Amino acid sequence: MRRSAWSAVAVAMMLSACAVAPPAPPRGPAAAAASRSKAAEVVLFSLGLIDSGYRFGGRNPEAGLDCSGLVTYVYGQTLRLALPHDAARIARIARPIGREALQPGDLVFFNTLDRPFSHVGIYLGDERFIHAPSSRGRVRIDSLRSRYFASRFEAARSLFAD
Repeated sequence: MRRSAWSAVAVAMMLSACAVAPPAPPRGPAAAAASRSKAAEVVLFSLGLIDSGYRFGGRNPEAGLDCSGLVTYVYGQTLRLALPHDAARIARIARPIGREALQPGDLVFFNTLDRPFSHVGIYLGDERFIHAPSSRGRVRIDSLRSRYFASRFEAARSLFAD
């Protein structure tokens, strides 16, 4: 694992060590939404995955990640949420929010393959998101304002409680 990934894991472990008691694991993908206070863990952990390789169907950073693999891996590791490995199915589970209501840790969805919800990323704030695109083959950060993603933006969703 790269140094940046280890750093993110260490920070996440330190943050979780501050809790009085570990959270009870959810009972499936439609379980109660996570507390907004956990959003920082989602963001920090995802940043540790920058430059991980892309692989269609990939579910972990060692073998490679695709877009939904990145989201399921990050939310599984940080919040113990068992999400489906499919962007459209994740979109159906998550709570719709307005783009103006996006907060770090929320999800952004795009139509990149001429079908609804074909790509997903994790919102970081300041109109930026982290995702695993097939182009250039690495997990990276992009802007919602970029010509490509602005024209394909489809929806914002959240797995966090109001």
